[in-house]
Amino acid sequence: MANELDELNDPVMQEGNDVHVIAKRLPVKVGGGSKFFEIAIWFLPPIIGGIVWCVLKVKARSYLQKLQQKLQHDASQIDNYLEQRVQILQNCAKLVDKAVDLDKSTFTQIATLRAGRSGDSDEARNECADKLNALDRSINVAVENYPNLMAHQELADAMQQNSYLQREITAAREVYNDTVNTWNSEIFSWPTKMIVAAKAGYTTRLPFIADKETKEAARGTFF
Repeated sequence: MANELDELNDPVMQEGNDVHVIAKRLPVKVGGGSKFFEIAIWFLPPIIGGIVWCVLKVKARSYLQKLQQKLQHDASQIDNYLEQRVQILQNCAKLVDKAVDLDKSTFTQIATLRAGRSGDSDEARNECADKLNALDRSINVAVENYPNLMAHQELADAMQQNSYLQREITAAREVYNDTVNTWNSEIFSWPTKMIVAAKAGYTTRLPFIADKETKEAARGTFF
């Protein structure tokens, strides 16, 4: 039998293929077959099968609720690092402003971020991260225009802390995305978890999505 995928002879996409995250939540739905299954199980064997089924549903509901709490915990870790990064960038902006005329809108944006986001949804969290990246770029541009600023030890330390926090945010996003992947897989695990998820109205969760500007910058030339 020939290989289904032949890396030598099958069509190859010479132009490449970019990948994007689809920002769409999929609701969990079950059909008539699942409803028939729930009724039929009470007769296989009589009564006992139904009792076992009820116990399994309770366990599945408890598991999914615990998984939701883990999602909240993982998201909170990202929030903690984002909040720390706001403070660090605020310090960087103040240090740079002492030496050069930094755009006042930078401080306005920092004040807005310190006041908190509009919500704790995935979209709000990503929006906050995007704004922080934009602030980081504006401060870096100012530093690049005035190389002597790097001689300030306080600024150098603050920039190093900012770099460290960005790595921590990336790591925290990986943990969050892993939990999101587990959630998205488990709610479609038929029969127990999927039926419980459908009745509860659960949907898939969105993983972290990089903004358009970041993606475009990643394709640029750095050297």
